[in-house]
Amino acid sequence: MGKRRRVEEQRGKRRPAVAGGMIAVVVAGAGFGAYALYGGGGAAADDGSAAAANGKQVPRVRADPPSAAEAKAVAERFLTAWQGGKVAQAAAATDDAAAASALLTGYGKDAHVVGVALGAGEAKGARVPFSVKGTVTYKDVSKPLSYASALTVVRNPKNGKAQVDWHAAVVHPDMQDGDRLVTGASGTPPVKAVDRDGGELTTAKYPSLAPVLDGLREKYGKKAGGKAGVELQVVRGKAAKAKKASDKTLLELSKGTPGTVKTTLSPALQAAAEQQVAKTAKSSVVVLRPSTGEILAVANAGHGFNTAFNGSLAPGSTMKVVTSSLLIEKDLASADKTHPCPKTFAYGGWKFHNDDDFEITKGTFKASFARSCNTAFISQAPELDDDSLTKQAQQVFGLSMNNWAIGVPSFDGSVPVQSKAQMAASLIGQGGVRMNPLNMASVAATVKSGSFHQPYLVAPSVDGRTLAKASRTMSAATLSQLRELMNYTAAAGTAAEAMSGLGPDYGAKTGSAEVDNQDKPNGWFTAYRGDLAAAGVVQAGGHGGDTAGPIVASLLRLGG
Repeated sequence: MGKRRRVEEQRGKRRPAVAGGMIAVVVAGAGFGAYALYGGGGAAADDGSAAAANGKQVPRVRADPPSAAEAKAVAERFLTAWQGGKVAQAAAATDDAAAASALLTGYGKDAHVVGVALGAGEAKGARVPFSVKGTVTYKDVSKPLSYASALTVVRNPKNGKAQVDWHAAVVHPDMQDGDRLVTGASGTPPVKAVDRDGGELTTAKYPSLAPVLDGLREKYGKKAGGKAGVELQVVRGKAAKAKKASDKTLLELSKGTPGTVKTTLSPALQAAAEQQVAKTAKSSVVVLRPSTGEILAVANAGHGFNTAFNGSLAPGSTMKVVTSSLLIEKDLASADKTHPCPKTFAYGGWKFHNDDDFEITKGTFKASFARSCNTAFISQAPELDDDSLTKQAQQVFGLSMNNWAIGVPSFDGSVPVQSKAQMAASLIGQGGVRMNPLNMASVAATVKSGSFHQPYLVAPSVDGRTLAKASRTMSAATLSQLRELMNYTAAAGTAAEAMSGLGPDYGAKTGSAEVDNQDKPNGWFTAYRGDLAAAGVVQAGGHGGDTAGPIVASLLRLGG
């Protein structure tokens, strides 16, 4: 785990009346807005006005936050105009009239939503929730549409007006800026995704799979032999595509004929993973089969973004698994040899610490790994090249090459070449290193199997995909020591409590990663047992052994 200048590991109501399809809005008072106007020059020192170059008083732009009354009035003006089809007027109530006009125009023209009725809820400060009802009509097919959204009113810094803070999510909460709403014969037929036993995978049964199922449809809809139906879809823009987001169906007007796509998911493990993350906010987990790379389960507490596959987070001390393999290969560490673990170690202008500035005197590298001593790793930075960790991650663990093809969008980690303090921080999973549970489960799987097997959700034989490969494997001596380190951590180190009763064929590593403006670190845990490997993260959860550890261990226990 790392931190700027200090790096630690362990701790750890009313709705407006609607008449004839229109909102009846009464706005009390005008003038909440652009400028506060002031009188004669004699009051210049007290009235807040500013002096212009010609000596005349000019109004000062308001900078105070919008009041609840302003928020309500602006929201009602915006919603009334939108409902009435007055796009220009609605857009003018926002702080980005061009973007708002384009999206609101497309709401009728491209999404084919008619008969729009909008109901403002009770404002909570500057945030105003509202309901949307309408009908989507395309050719001879119609279907009702209803959902909830919200807007936020902000003060425009240029003119002082209270305006709607414009984002695509105002129009629909599943949209990101740059996305469009489109209704028509979908270009991608639906798919029926099934688990490894042939059972259908649905969001009703497995809520976490919503983004996974969207990804499967996008990639395999046409290949699986289905026939497209008529749908209202969120068509992703460049920004969302860059984040690996798939197009999303919001409303199905007429059913298509789905093709079938078989996945590697285990129904028992998937159900258990869903139950586990439901207990802990902001948690994500992935389970793999080390011998093959098959993904057996994936689950996220938040069902909108697939952090487990697409997250990009500092992995903290779980990265020490990769770093340890590097140090052992370079003869800079050995499991049972004495290894330095001082209270602090300075490098590149930063002073790195252990939790509570603990130290291990004359201890082994195994002891430092099991207790997660940061300085045991940072102290070796002077002996490494700037690209040493990057090469190790790519060549041995198959990470950070942007070439994984698992069957749906995913991120295969990033271990950039860095220098000085940032390079040192990377050794303990901070700096510029970024991972997700899929990546860290793969790290544990590589240690267990002895070689990298790219994880996959759909067998490559389905579409002839080429799976990513690592260019080399660890030597038998390095692998043996790495397994010894992880085994000892599971038995007697920071992972012992979570892994209790799961031995002896097991190994684990805990981690915590500090995040700016976050009270608690992200808690990480990666482990293997038998022919299962898993990793999880709990964002803002605290120490990984206490948060992500029980989630991961419970799934390894279920796998027998």
